[in-house]
Amino acid sequence: MNMKSLAMLLLTAAGLAAALPAAAANCPALLDHSFQRLQNSAPQSLCQYQGKVLLVVNTASFCGFTAQYEGLETVYDKYKSRGLVVVGFPSNDFGEQEPGSNKEIADFCRMTYGIKFPMMAKTDIAAPKTHPFYKQLIAKSGAAPKWNFHKYLIDRNGNTVESFDTRTAPDDRRLIAQIERRLAEKP
Repeated sequence: MNMKSLAMLLLTAAGLAAALPAAAANCPALLDHSFQRLQNSAPQSLCQYQGKVLLVVNTASFCGFTAQYEGLETVYDKYKSRGLVVVGFPSNDFGEQEPGSNKEIADFCRMTYGIKFPMMAKTDIAAPKTHPFYKQLIAKSGAAPKWNFHKYLIDRNGNTVESFDTRTAPDDRRLIAQIERRLAEKP
C-alpha cells in the first residue's frame, strides 16, 4: 500500500470514528441502550436502529406462544426492506420458560425457526429487575408485559410506543396496519 492510499484510509477511518459519537448524540433517549447480542455476546447499541420502525418482543423457547417466532420472522422478512426491525429479547421472567443459556437459545431459534432478526441476550423484563429499556417501554405505552411474546412497536423517531399483548399474533391485522402506518411515516 502506498503512502497516498494509507493516508486516504486513515482519513476515512478518522471520519467514520468522528461520525459515530455524532450519531450516538442524535440517538433518541429510548434507543440509547446497549445489550449483548444473543449469538456471540457482541455489544449492540439500539442506536443503530434509529430511523427504523422497531417491533420489540420478549421471547421464550418453551412457551405456548413460541410458535409466534415463525410469524415474527415472516413479518421481519416482508418489511425489513422498508425499515422494520424485529428485535427479540429472550427472558426467563414468565413461567421460567426460557431457562437455557444464550447459546442454547440462539441454536434453538436458528435451527427451529430460522430466525434472522436481531436477538439480544437474555434480559430481565419483569419487576423487580426490569431492564431500564423495558421500564421506558412500559412508561411510554402504559402497558407492562404480563407474559412472553408481548410486543412493542416503536416509531422511526423513537417517540411513540404502542403495546400489543401476547395474544396478538405477528400477522394480526391491527398490528400489521400499525406497522405499515409507522413505515409510511418519515423520520
